Amino acid sequence: MEPLGGKVVTEFFDVGQSRPVPWERRDEGRRVLADLKNPDRGWDALVVGEGTRCWFGNQFSLIAPKFAADGVDLWVPELGGRFEARNPSHKMLMSVLGGMSESERQHVQARVGAAMDAQVVNEGRHQGGRAPYGYIVIDSGTHPNPRKAAEGYRLRVLAIDDASADVVRRIFADYLDGAGDRAIAARLNRDGILCPSARRPDQNRHRLADGSQPSTIRSILENPRYTGYAFFGRWFKQEMLLDPDDVASGHVVRFRKSPRERVVRSRNPAHPAIVSVQEFTETQLIRRARANGGLEGQARLERTVERATPNRPYLLRSLIRCDLCGRKMFAAPIRAGVYYRCLARTIAPGSPALANHPKTMNLREDHVIGPLNAWIAVCFDDQNRESTVAALLGAQHASADELRGELVRQRLSDAESRLRRHSKAIEAGVDPVALAEAMNAAQADRAAALAELKGIAKGPRLTASDVDRLIDSLGDIAEVLRDGDPEDQAALYKALRLQMRYFHFDHAVRVKAEPRVTSVRVRGGT
Repeated sequence: MEPLGGKVVTEFFDVGQSRPVPWERRDEGRRVLADLKNPDRGWDALVVGEGTRCWFGNQFSLIAPKFAADGVDLWVPELGGRFEARNPSHKMLMSVLGGMSESERQHVQARVGAAMDAQVVNEGRHQGGRAPYGYIVIDSGTHPNPRKAAEGYRLRVLAIDDASADVVRRIFADYLDGAGDRAIAARLNRDGILCPSARRPDQNRHRLADGSQPSTIRSILENPRYTGYAFFGRWFKQEMLLDPDDVASGHVVRFRKSPRERVVRSRNPAHPAIVSVQEFTETQLIRRARANGGLEGQARLERTVERATPNRPYLLRSLIRCDLCGRKMFAAPIRAGVYYRCLARTIAPGSPALANHPKTMNLREDHVIGPLNAWIAVCFDDQNRESTVAALLGAQHASADELRGELVRQRLSDAESRLRRHSKAIEAGVDPVALAEAMNAAQADRAAALAELKGIAKGPRLTASDVDRLIDSLGDIAEVLRDGDPEDQAALYKALRLQMRYFHFDHAVRVKAEPRVTSVRVRGGT
């Protein structure tokens, strides 16, 4: 840029950010977009180091108009200079670069994954990450890769941690003796044995370290690395759209369990075994039988068999919490009724919640439903109806078209602002020829925004009279709730987003509702 009279005044580098992440979700990318709107930013062009690292897929087509709208040039090395929005070759090349960037990333992922699979299969290589409970990671000498060895990397392998390995052996032995996950966790907590997150808090900062849980036992029993063989690919990263209605918002990464065919295993034992292959295989066969509903007596230990009366839904499932321990109360049928329960034996030993927590807390569903329905019906009484209608109107969601309209109106405002700024510059004595291209671009943006705004259909919005008519059409709310279908009642409680907390010693339930209202197809008889 120096031969052209340019000068670098600031730098933006998103270190550690993956290229598929949209600019709006990158730290430095977001700072660039924020500075665009600042007339005193101190720079009038952005020089890109490498186009394929800066933009991914269709990101350039979403970002470039924002720079053009604020009169900021983009200089891209692959173009040999400044990006020209009216040059079709430039647009085509930038689209190709976005596709190349996406293809390059996919090829890198495939090559790295294949190489790591081969290292595990042929060498039993430990590929990093937290060591399983029962193992520690130790230094095993010089790294076999000469380049990494020259850089100081060392080969890391798994070794047995005697204290925790004995706990793993005990867990497998108890399970093969007939104990379930919950029972094993309770025994470990009762004996004061530290859970994995409490034993290695440096590796488990995201855990509460509040004792062994059934999920802790399950993850240990299902980990094949305790047999001494190296496994890789048991979990994989799946990219999911952050918002399916807004593809431009990009993806988020979620971990999913891999199908059996994607998991690889070393040909030979790679580290010391804690349990034998026979013990591990027998454990998996028992777990599979329990999960499939066989061995009913064993399955009951795992809570895999539905014990509720057929066709009787739990109306308040996952809605009630115990005030003493803060956990959700689980539903269970007892004789002819449904109860919501909280058991002290499932709380980790040493927890402050155990101080006042009864051994068993039971709350009958029918003792709650009646007063709950009466409370909901009171909101529609004559004295409360006006405030209820106002609250429902205030909770309406804006439709996708309305949100899109807000963005288009913002673009229209920006275009008109640029036109006014250019006009003032001409009045101040700036040569109109120098601003002709910028004026034309602003005019085009304004015309496009106006045309798009006219094409956006306004979504139906509830009015106060609409809500009144809907309430009148229901008749007696209390009677409707009392005689309604149980499944419809459960759906209503979830739609109201009820938050319920049970106070055992006061024999009271505190209820809070945070309804959200959508206006989609309201006028269509929904």
